[in-house]
Amino acid sequence: MIKDLSRFAIRYGLIPIAYGILRLYLLTVRLRSEHEEELFDHLRQGGKGIVAVWHQRILLVVRYARRFGEFTPVAMISQSRDGDLIADVCRRLNFRPVRGSSSRGGHEALAAMVTELSVHPVAVHALDGPRGPRGLIKAGIIRMAQLSGAPIIPVYISVNRAWTLRSWDRFLIPKPFSTVWVRWDKPIPVPAELDDAAFETLRLNIEKKTRDNQDGDDRKHGWGETLF
Repeated sequence: MIKDLSRFAIRYGLIPIAYGILRLYLLTVRLRSEHEEELFDHLRQGGKGIVAVWHQRILLVVRYARRFGEFTPVAMISQSRDGDLIADVCRRLNFRPVRGSSSRGGHEALAAMVTELSVHPVAVHALDGPRGPRGLIKAGIIRMAQLSGAPIIPVYISVNRAWTLRSWDRFLIPKPFSTVWVRWDKPIPVPAELDDAAFETLRLNIEKKTRDNQDGDDRKHGWGETLF
């Protein structure tokens, strides 16, 4: 259904209207954040970072993402038709979309993201990519950190009431008057040189850390469903 609606909006030029409705709807959702100022201080003092978020949580923070407009973050968006809609939303949030994914245009998109990070402070990337599997970290975000020198900054996004779609990631849509919590973790530095074994160890460690922290926050804020 979501795919059908997005394609309809793209086909008939209704993206501005759809975005306006989405913004109004998300005004009914309460936002709470932790350690945001530490992150802002890091970026304003010349630091960089790759914000790492689970794909299923993206919609929960569309309204919150506007706070980062001053940094004009870059985000990798798939080259699919659905990606056209997401890219348009990103531009309206003052984000810069780079089109590509692990399955299509990935090498070019990764190079573009690294180039952007050489002159801009922050990128946003889905930990488990645009197609999953859910809860499994793709190698691309670690390679991006290696090539750019920017640390990975996990963010944990929880909601107390939401609808769960029947998509590969069990995408979450916050219910009206629900509360969304955003908690920023400390930056994770990634060495520029890693052999294959060290690379995989680091990937698994980050995967376990981010999954455990996300599960812990979900339990704390009343979301009882296991999502990984």
